[in-house]
Amino acid sequence: MKHDPALYEFWPYKDRPKITWPNGARIAFWVAPNIEFYELDPPQNPARKPWARPHPDVLHYAQRDYGNRAGHWRMMEAMDRCGVRGSISLSVALCQHHPEIIEACAERNWEFFSHGIYNTRYCYGMDEAQERAIIEDSLETVMAATGQRIAGWLAPALTHTERTFDLLAEYGIKYTCDLFQDDQPQPVHVRKGRLISMPYSLEVNDVIAYNSYLMSPRRYGDILKMQFDQLYEEGAESGTVMCIPLHAYLVGHPHRIGPFAEALEYITSHEGVWVTTAREIAEYYYEHHYADTCRLLGMTPGEEIK
Repeated sequence: MKHDPALYEFWPYKDRPKITWPNGARIAFWVAPNIEFYELDPPQNPARKPWARPHPDVLHYAQRDYGNRAGHWRMMEAMDRCGVRGSISLSVALCQHHPEIIEACAERNWEFFSHGIYNTRYCYGMDEAQERAIIEDSLETVMAATGQRIAGWLAPALTHTERTFDLLAEYGIKYTCDLFQDDQPQPVHVRKGRLISMPYSLEVNDVIAYNSYLMSPRRYGDILKMQFDQLYEEGAESGTVMCIPLHAYLVGHPHRIGPFAEALEYITSHEGVWVTTAREIAEYYYEHHYADTCRLLGMTPGEEIK
């Protein structure tokens, strides 16, 4: 019986070769707004139901709709004030449902990567053709709406098959946010091509903070500062990555936006912080650290597929 997914090598945090970021930065800091669309009555997946209550679950549908109608704009303004561009984990159907949001993000030079077509359609049980169709739809839809070729992936509702990561690499996706094993990028085992795992912390994800840990807004702001302080300290020895994953239907409420904005101001006020996007982190890592890390871990560096 296989007891490990064998997607990456065990790599103790201590005594790794030093990662250097541009201009000697200690930490690469990026923010990942999940801009999503939840269908009221999606096709049913036998492995998981999208809504907790019988159809129509208007309560939870409307709660999430709040993010696109109101919360997103507050979140965007808070990020604007600190010069933080988002790397958007996008339900790509939003390009058709709410093009105004896509246009506002593109005007700010935000990055777009794929979070599937809808966050109410899961990959459980999909065959290869179905999974390829999701990836191809994502590439084509985002390119048509923004002119960007997506570089990253976060599986819809964090659902996968055993072939997901091989397919991402085959289509030239540069990074995945679906592995939560580290605070630095790391090469992922794939059949051909290349792929890295991009640090994307569930622990400071507002969904986990508010819905699982039941944090107050002030506590969440403090947690973000503590996460930063530790990674900033460690980054003096070797560059680290901090990501804040967000959902506008949570952090974008009036009583929550202030502590989040204060945390952004705190983080971006420090010297040695590379305020960037996930795409830029991945590109820099591939150029400066990927091949050496592969060889250190006994992996053969993969070639980029375009």
